[in-house]
Formats: sequence, structure tokens, C-alpha cells
Amino acid sequence: MNDAELLALARELGLDAIGAARAEPYAETERHIREQRDRGLFADMRFTMARPEESCHPEMLLPGARTVVSAALCYWLPEPERPAGHGRLPRYTWFDAYSQLREKLDELGRRLGGAYRVLVDANQHVDREAAARSGVGFYGKNTLLITRRHGSWVVLGTLVTDTELEPTPPLDLDCGECRLCIDACPTGALDEPGTLDSTRCLSYWTQAAAPTPAEYRAELGAQVYGCDICQDVCPWNRGVEKRRAGEPLPEGAAPHVSLVDWLRSDPDELRRRFARLYVPRNDGRRLRLNALVAAGNVGGHGERDAVNAHLDDPDETTREIAAWAAARLEERDA
Repeated sequence: MNDAELLALARELGLDAIGAARAEPYAETERHIREQRDRGLFADMRFTMARPEESCHPEMLLPGARTVVSAALCYWLPEPERPAGHGRLPRYTWFDAYSQLREKLDELGRRLGGAYRVLVDANQHVDREAAARSGVGFYGKNTLLITRRHGSWVVLGTLVTDTELEPTPPLDLDCGECRLCIDACPTGALDEPGTLDSTRCLSYWTQAAAPTPAEYRAELGAQVYGCDICQDVCPWNRGVEKRRAGEPLPEGAAPHVSLVDWLRSDPDELRRRFARLYVPRNDGRRLRLNALVAAGNVGGHGERDAVNAHLDDPDETTREIAAWAAARLEERDA
């Protein structure tokens, strides 16, 4: 199958970008991961960085693997106005685009024939490297994979197959002199272009086992999880709003969440409701800490009682962040 036939099949399946590369080791990526890990830039994150000897070797993911097919699916949707007393989730979590992509790649594997393996949001494979090698996109200075038509507003997935496909060339593109994402990051997590310092990344701190450091809390604003700042300012991400204007939010999509609800919900029940969010140790109390930070930043009288209810929490961390949030609320009132 040549690249034109692969592209036609991708369009039929509703994929927004596709490419193919040979199933070969990602030697340079493996070296880069090990170097960053040695520098402590991943903090305690695991994911594909935990075992580069596996995630950088697609040839080992399937017996007789010959081709790695990379695909992207755009998840950008218009954001409704955020109601008062609500926190914000990052766009990629509003609905489960990963499951949609997984289904499309599984159908692609059946169409191609032969043995195949689908990997979507999986620790066993570095999807960004496959996407860069096959021309689905290129690495931005914010470390995200940037596609031509949808910028970085995409989820990525991979199909490893024993069917031989014609490789598609990488994109001859980069960020040039642009440094908008670097300058916009309020914590300097991107000061080294193309390398993310997770220890200073707001998105990381909403997902870490440890609580968000006090010096970063105000920068989170209404965010209760993740961060879109470096994507919001990227020039490659402009224009997608016109192409996807009028797209309805899927049923059950959640751009915003009630802070009072998160603060008053049973942690286990809250974790079940938001199962698509990564939470360390599956402990819903971590989401509640994020809600306390957001309440301190954007809450009002309606959130005060819910915050104050945690001032005597048995957990020392919860008490400390609740006191921080209560003080922020008092400052705004004054």
C-alpha cells in the first residue's frame, strides 16, 4: 500500500492525520529519554519514560513487525463560558478521544490485514516519535507533536503491523524563531526549548503524588487538572476554531466542573466519575486538593463553606491547602 492509498483509508475512517514508518529502534529518542531522566526532569512520572528499552523499540512490540502506522485525531472543541464557581479541565479530557482513536486504529488493522497491535495512550510506545518519523507532525518547542491542520490539538495512536507499507516522509517543518510557548509558560518549564522540566510544569503538579508547591498555585487559576497554556498561544493551533466551529460537545463532555461538588464529593466516587483522568494511586483526594487550589484562585462566597469544611481535615496536606485557599478568598473579599 502506498501513501496515497493509506491517506484515502484514513479519511474513510475519520482519522485527521496518518503516516507510516519502518519498525526500527528509536535510538536517539531512547538516548534523550535516559538523559532527561538522569537530570531529574521527569520528576516521578513514569509513562513511556519508565522503560525506554521497551517504548523506543517498536520492532519488539509484535512478532515480525515491519511497519509502524501513526495516526492523529483532533479533539479541539469550542469552549463554553465557564460558570462562576467552576474549575476548568484541559481540552483533551473533555471527552474520551483516545477510545475513538483506538476503535479507528483497530478497524485500520483489520483493513490492512495480517497481524497487528494497537497502542493508544500506552506506556509501551513513544507515540510522538512514530508520528514525527512518519510525517504526521513535528516536535514543537513545547515538546508536543504539532500537525499541519490541527496543530497540537490531537491525540496520537500507533498501529504496529507485520504488513509492509511504504514509509511516508517526515515533515520539513519546525518552530523557527517562535518562542511564544516558552514566554507564556508562567513557571519556566520550557526555558530549554524542546525539553520539558516536569518539576516546574503546572500540568505535572495537578497529577503528581505530592501537593502543588505554594509558589505555583496562583498560576493554576481555575485549572483543576492539566494546563493548556503552551497550546493556547501556539501559532500552529490557530485556525482550528474555524474548521471545527459549531461542533457540538459530545454527551457527557465536561469542560468545567463544580468546585463545590468536587470539594464535597466522596473521593472514591469522584475518582470513579472522572476515571479518564490520571490520578496517582487512584486516590480521589488528589482531585480534591486541586479543587481547593482552584477555589482559592477563582472561588467566591459560594465556595467558602466548602473550603472551610477542610480546615480541620485529618490529612495535614489537605488542611494546609484549605488554609491557603481560605486566605486567598479572604484577600479578595478585602
